[in-house]
Amino acid sequence: MDMIWNVSICVTALVIVLISKWWYRWSNPKCNGKLPPGSMGLPIIGETLDFFKSYGFNETSPFINKRMSRYGPIFRTNVFGSNTVVVTDPDVMMEVFRQENTAFVFSLPDAFAKVLGRDDAIANHGKPHKHFKQITLNFFGPDGLKKKLLGNMDRGTYEGLKSKASSGSFDIKEAAERLIVKHLIPKLISNLTAEAAENLLNIFMAYNLDWYKSFFSLSTWKSLYGSFTASRNAMKVITKVVLSRKESGVKHDDIVNTIIEDEVLDDKYVIFQTYIIPVAAKDTTSLMISMAVKYITSNPKVLLELKREHDAILQNRVDKNSGVTWEEYRNNMTFTSMVINETLRLVNLAPVMFRKTLIDVEIKGYTIPKGWMVFVATSLRQYDPAVYENPLEFNPWRWEGQKLVNFSKSFMVFGGGVRMCPGAEFARLQIALFLHHLVTNYDFSMVQDYEATRTPLVSFPNGMHMNISPIN
Repeated sequence: MDMIWNVSICVTALVIVLISKWWYRWSNPKCNGKLPPGSMGLPIIGETLDFFKSYGFNETSPFINKRMSRYGPIFRTNVFGSNTVVVTDPDVMMEVFRQENTAFVFSLPDAFAKVLGRDDAIANHGKPHKHFKQITLNFFGPDGLKKKLLGNMDRGTYEGLKSKASSGSFDIKEAAERLIVKHLIPKLISNLTAEAAENLLNIFMAYNLDWYKSFFSLSTWKSLYGSFTASRNAMKVITKVVLSRKESGVKHDDIVNTIIEDEVLDDKYVIFQTYIIPVAAKDTTSLMISMAVKYITSNPKVLLELKREHDAILQNRVDKNSGVTWEEYRNNMTFTSMVINETLRLVNLAPVMFRKTLIDVEIKGYTIPKGWMVFVATSLRQYDPAVYENPLEFNPWRWEGQKLVNFSKSFMVFGGGVRMCPGAEFARLQIALFLHHLVTNYDFSMVQDYEATRTPLVSFPNGMHMNISPIN
């Protein structure tokens, strides 16, 4: 009996030693220099659950704030199963973007990549990415929008709002998502039948970012499964189109055809990027439209100035039946651009941006080991009182007289470096068109007070509904 007892004690002690050693290694990762301060959290899950805790719309991440106060502007953690350094110092943020493709590359944590349908195309960089970005800009940059998309976007937005005017209340975000995907599908794949286009539209609509929430919510897992299924179905449809195009040799004026003709990009890259464009555009731009509408309904002075600007556009048109022109958008929507900028600042579409180290990187006396993720917490700059007076106040006039840009040290709403979003101008144009047709044709109001939370992406747990009726 004593022998059994002694063996049990020895085995227990050995297990404790092994667990302690494993925990120590987890808490103190190997590094060739000095790691930033911080905590790696629990083994395997790290601090992921803390990262996902919901917080108020007008707050900055408690996860980041708490650790900044404890460790400073650069700290280490483990999130989504990846060893990670979080960067909140603006100078270090800019340094990360400056060293894009030399010390840092765009990458996603494994959990994200699996939902999107992981393959090498997700994190492709260097020449393939640069090449694809140029192709995308040819369609969604200023020239492409002006020549190939503006007319359809304008008519589609007008008709979309008109169809909602007699339907009672509707969810702004969902309606905007459908508009955006309808605009994009013909530019991605132009030869689809009406039935096939509607099928692809429904597949894209099935994908959403609601899975980016607490792991304890059943709705999160339902959304995760739905998004994974939508990703797989979209890939199948696009793969079939790509193979058919290659076999037939028939040319079309769309992104798929442009990429296929280019030998720089392989099929996997073509298929994934054709899928990810509408997925990224619909969730982000629809969110911006929803919040822009909410802000202007809550600020009568802003709404009055917006109406004045757009009524003047209508009055100055030679052809009263023509749609919005590129010149009107660029030259006569100054206040509208200020409203869009202020909405972008407050909403923070990309609260963190993901990068991965290619080599050991020395920054501010610390070493970020090769292969670690870097979370660039750009959202903090948009709420910095040292940069923006009364930062939580919606005040479009703060942008008066300023050159409107998509990236600066204090304004990183569309990303930064070589990975700055090529759809930035598309998003701005779509928001402007929606506001134009809304304020010139309809009276509108929010159905009820909405709830917006961050996890850290913005979501509306109960939707955001509005009523519109034609102006008499």
